[in-house]
Amino acid sequence: MDFDLSKPQKLLKETARQFFQRNCTAARVRELMESETAFDPALWQEMADQGWTALIVPEAHGGLDAGLVELAAVAEEMGRACVPGPFLSTLFATALIRMAGDPEQQARYLAPIAAGDLKATVAILEQTANWNVDSMAMKARRDGDTYVLSGSKMFVADAATADVILCIVRAGDAIVIVPVARTVAGLTIERMPSMDETRKVHRVMFDDVKVRGADALRAGAADAVVRAIDIATVALCAEMVGGMQWILDTTVEYAKTRHQFGRPIGSFQAVQHQCADMVLLTESARSAAYYAAWALTENEPAARLAVSVAKAWCSDAFREVGNRGVQVHGGIGFTWEHDLQLYYKRAKSSETLFGDAAFHRERIASFVVDELPRSAGRVVSEPTVAAAR
Repeated sequence: MDFDLSKPQKLLKETARQFFQRNCTAARVRELMESETAFDPALWQEMADQGWTALIVPEAHGGLDAGLVELAAVAEEMGRACVPGPFLSTLFATALIRMAGDPEQQARYLAPIAAGDLKATVAILEQTANWNVDSMAMKARRDGDTYVLSGSKMFVADAATADVILCIVRAGDAIVIVPVARTVAGLTIERMPSMDETRKVHRVMFDDVKVRGADALRAGAADAVVRAIDIATVALCAEMVGGMQWILDTTVEYAKTRHQFGRPIGSFQAVQHQCADMVLLTESARSAAYYAAWALTENEPAARLAVSVAKAWCSDAFREVGNRGVQVHGGIGFTWEHDLQLYYKRAKSSETLFGDAAFHRERIASFVVDELPRSAGRVVSEPTVAAAR
């Protein structure tokens, strides 16, 4: 693989950076996070006009059909600007529809998503807050040609903004993806507290909500959910890299200009060590995130392993970069007035989204035990598994 972005990818990334510098300033982010939905229709439509809501939509439905490296390039700049709104949740839903929907369903949802006319989210987590598909317990009861949904889903991102909610449920022993309109009878959406107010989460309650059976997405639904989570995780990792880069740039600039004892604090070795650690963490996270994007795009055999390595590393790295940024900034780093707190809170919420570092280390260990012995024709020893953990 090429270890650098191509010229078109660099241009895409630079265009995204300039766009968000103009249209999503820190002041605008603060204004949106104070609202009920953290959603700006005008900003959303401008993003759609740039083609970003259409990045992974097939050309047949008005999309760009771009690879995940291109998606990562745009997502990194979104993370750098701490962009609020339903982009990540709509991306997650887009991946699900693309893989599990039939041609009619894809045409119904993907074209308006690409145009910015439809926002979507995925209701997957329940009381256990486990991202494993096998842990999904909410059931859909069949009543003739209709699915009847009862139960609740937790931590559903942007549910109050989404036009359609893709609910992951069980119909018998099978996983089924049921699209539910936000305005349907029997559906209740309730805000849940969240550290990161730029990304609103909700409890979604279903009280005998009825959906046509023909509307359900059933084509390899369980595998589609797993694959869509991986795609969304790659975008999240790239977004986290963008947040780390903002903290690093801002902290280094502060260390150059803040004087103590008659000299810039950046001249002190202890501060230099903190900044050097931040560079190492950020660049390592960038390498892991973009490799995972490339591996998924190319259908590499170890792509899921690469995704888990990236998420485990980025989850820890973003938090640690935030910690070091606060340390270098000193007292001002703890204040509401400084924008650093926006990124620190985003780091903490992103750490758990799509599984935290511990969750993905378990997945890495499972991959070592289950997959590598078959490909290498040998048995993996217990010390090897322990090292993976």
